[in-house]
Amino acid sequence: MTLVVDLFAGPGGLGEGFACHDDEFDIVVSAEKDPVARQTLRLRAFYRYLRRNQPEQLQDYFAYCRGQSNSPVSEDSKRAWDHANAEAQVIELGSSDGNSRLYDILDRKRLGPALPWVLIGGPPCQAYSLVGRARNRGNQEYRPEKDHRHFLYREYLNIIGRYQPAVFVMENVKGILSAKVGNEQIFHSILRDLSAPGEALGLAEHDLRYRICSLVCDTEFHAGDDPSAINPADYIIRAEQFGIPQARHRVILLGIREDFHQDVPHPTLKPVAGQVNVGQAIGRLPPLRSRLSKEVDSLQNWQATVRWYAANLATQARHALQPVLTQVSNAELRSEHTGALRYLDGDVDYDGFTGVPVLDEWLREEQLSGCWLNHEARGHMRSDLGRYLYAAAFAKVLGTSPKGHADFNLGMLRPEHKNWESGSFVDRFRVQMAARPSTTITSHISKDGHYFIHYDPMQCRSLTVREAARLQTFPDNYFFEGNRTQQYHQVGNAVPPLLASKIASLVAQFIRREQPG
Repeated sequence: MTLVVDLFAGPGGLGEGFACHDDEFDIVVSAEKDPVARQTLRLRAFYRYLRRNQPEQLQDYFAYCRGQSNSPVSEDSKRAWDHANAEAQVIELGSSDGNSRLYDILDRKRLGPALPWVLIGGPPCQAYSLVGRARNRGNQEYRPEKDHRHFLYREYLNIIGRYQPAVFVMENVKGILSAKVGNEQIFHSILRDLSAPGEALGLAEHDLRYRICSLVCDTEFHAGDDPSAINPADYIIRAEQFGIPQARHRVILLGIREDFHQDVPHPTLKPVAGQVNVGQAIGRLPPLRSRLSKEVDSLQNWQATVRWYAANLATQARHALQPVLTQVSNAELRSEHTGALRYLDGDVDYDGFTGVPVLDEWLREEQLSGCWLNHEARGHMRSDLGRYLYAAAFAKVLGTSPKGHADFNLGMLRPEHKNWESGSFVDRFRVQMAARPSTTITSHISKDGHYFIHYDPMQCRSLTVREAARLQTFPDNYFFEGNRTQQYHQVGNAVPPLLASKIASLVAQFIRREQPG
């Protein structure tokens, strides 16, 4: 069994990919500074322990997730909870207390070069992301060299230098490839440091070396190489090419200690035939109506609002959209489901199948018996209901999401933005197209749903946490703790677990010294 340490773990997407290979990997610790994300990590560690060791007690987990119990722990599952508490830790890397606690855990586990183990994680990306950098440019007092987030990868580097894993996997946003501190490309510094951590950290006691490998081609960076000679795009993984229903493009580095299986070629991912689209991923989840915010929410008020917008838009919108809008304005909705979810049609059995066998096996959970976790619609203002309705109808008829004022050229839809016609808001409202992989699910989904509009005009809403989680390939039995905003934030910051599982499979194969097949 190969031990795994998960740093900057978030809600556990990368860790889940490794932990699902429970005959190969065992997570020693998942370190995350956000206490709410840590609650999600702990609950998932609890689930995994029960599944492996006490499957008869999984009822405790599912009762909690369904809201039938205030605590997941019973007397019979206390041992599993104690294990989960030890595995999932609130640790802020870069703080003296956080580093000390993590080092103590790793020392007690006797991690080191003699024991092949794996380090995984994704240092925070806000300083590298294109959106974050644009925001920073607007701050005249911002100095990249004084932003500690640029250098959090060095906390990851410290663990490599101190404990010398056989393999590491480090994930970050694509913007890291072009980010600079001063005149120095940050990615060039990362390649140099990760390939020679002993030298980067000034550790005189060893001359540690790693080859930094691409997971999609044969590119490798070795200590002493010129980073400007490397094509940085070789390190980008395009998730939609590997069976993920999302166009998520991220930099993922595979580091292999140079004395560890040095004659074995590094493994690479194999693209799958075809792409999984949004409609397949979420189309057979129960349809919901959006909620009305900032006023009394009821089915009657919601339906009256939607009908008013649909009828008025049908008289103003381009001719091709009129049949869809008229259909919505004339639709008779059934009374609401009596439970927490708000179904448009309570008689239909929505089973959640995607039609993609690999994805169905990965996502679905029979023990939930039609209870869909974290699947509740957020509230929207009346004006946004109209915009979402129009955008979804536009996308359904014309096959593309509307862009900016040119496509939202109806007065009743105009947002209250002074610069609405400047071109700065061209993607202000974006429909996730049913026939394509989604755009990247980001933490911005926690702020509003404008970039993540459901493709069905009848529902007039943004994606739920569960729908976003499905596009990220979190299994349906993965429960996100916290309020809805915190849940969205966790989902948006994660690595798709199914992609992580495919990477973990390659790492396991490599550790077993098998040639890539």
